[in-house]
Amino acid sequence: MINAQDIKNGTCIRLDGDLYFCIEFLHVKPGKGNTFMRTKLKNVVDGRVLERRFNIGEKLEDVRVERRPYQYLYMDGEDAIFMNQETYEQIPISKELITGADFMKESDIVEVVSDASTETILFAEMPIKTQLKITYTEPGVKGDTATNSLKPATVETGATVRVPLFCNEGEIIEVDTRDGSYQGRVR
Repeated sequence: MINAQDIKNGTCIRLDGDLYFCIEFLHVKPGKGNTFMRTKLKNVVDGRVLERRFNIGEKLEDVRVERRPYQYLYMDGEDAIFMNQETYEQIPISKELITGADFMKESDIVEVVSDASTETILFAEMPIKTQLKITYTEPGVKGDTATNSLKPATVETGATVRVPLFCNEGEIIEVDTRDGSYQGRVR
């Protein structure tokens, strides 16, 4: 159990039977009345965000989570097979639990977050930025850098990314795995 004033970003708590991560918190001391914590909590399972107020001194059930690096091996139906970097144990993780799963290629290192007490996997996170090779796009025309026009490009994982007109096949680009946006070319 932790006190409400001990909540920080990244703290995991059990609330109404569900697990939530704190993504934002604010210690509020109004002119009148008691101080309280205003928090934004993200549901681990479905990603919903809710705002909650906790009075100072209120007891909350905290959940100990572990973050471990796992290496992506291959897809098996709807599950992705990962290997623990320390024990070489292989585990399946559902594709819905992986953020940025469309941009995952073999041997990528993914951070897997699990509940330490029950060893249940909560979710897996790709690194924020990844480098991918363009396998197909319309040919770029020299001088197409003046406008902010974008064209679709298929990358090596099969995902489609919107890239500037000057990008060509075979180039390596950097992609934000959270939203699939183009970040830049890699030289």
